[in-house]
Amino acid sequence: MAGRGKQRLRIIGGRWRGRRLEIADLPGLRPTADRNRETLFNWLQPVLPGSRCLDLFAGSGALGLEAASRGAERVVLVEQAVPAVRQLREAIRLLQADNVSVWPGDAREFLRAQSQAFDIIFLDPPFSSGLLTSICEQLEQAGWMAADARIYLEHAATETPPPLPENWQLLREKTAGQVRYALYQRVVRP
Repeated sequence: MAGRGKQRLRIIGGRWRGRRLEIADLPGLRPTADRNRETLFNWLQPVLPGSRCLDLFAGSGALGLEAASRGAERVVLVEQAVPAVRQLREAIRLLQADNVSVWPGDAREFLRAQSQAFDIIFLDPPFSSGLLTSICEQLEQAGWMAADARIYLEHAATETPPPLPENWQLLREKTAGQVRYALYQRVVRP
């Protein structure tokens, strides 16, 4: 969603379906496209209601707010850009989304805090940031994921997928334009 004027995000499903929200105008901010979100949330539908979700590089909030709209019990949005944090808080206020909270700061700092298990984790860091590998390792080692957690990864289609923990099983993947996205499931072996 590039261009002049205010950028907007459209919630595409659930209780806030069709709501349009302003998003911060920041370089590199690229909300997950509607078509990609629709595909992702079709994949997640069996496990989404009642889930605890972590959107680790929230940006516009497209993934976390969509999850909340579609029945997630709790959503935590982590974002370090101050204008984006302000816009996320305003979106939460407008939607009266009591089940969504914003943690302002760096994702790596957030993961150094006391861990809590999430059922679904969205990982969509800035393209070419090189963060995915270390973040995935940190998530796996520090107790941030439920035993059968789903992990969504999004990165540039031209990038090589990062090395991931051995117990993450690929469920689905797609490439759309310049974006590759995939859904994994954490498998805990006895």
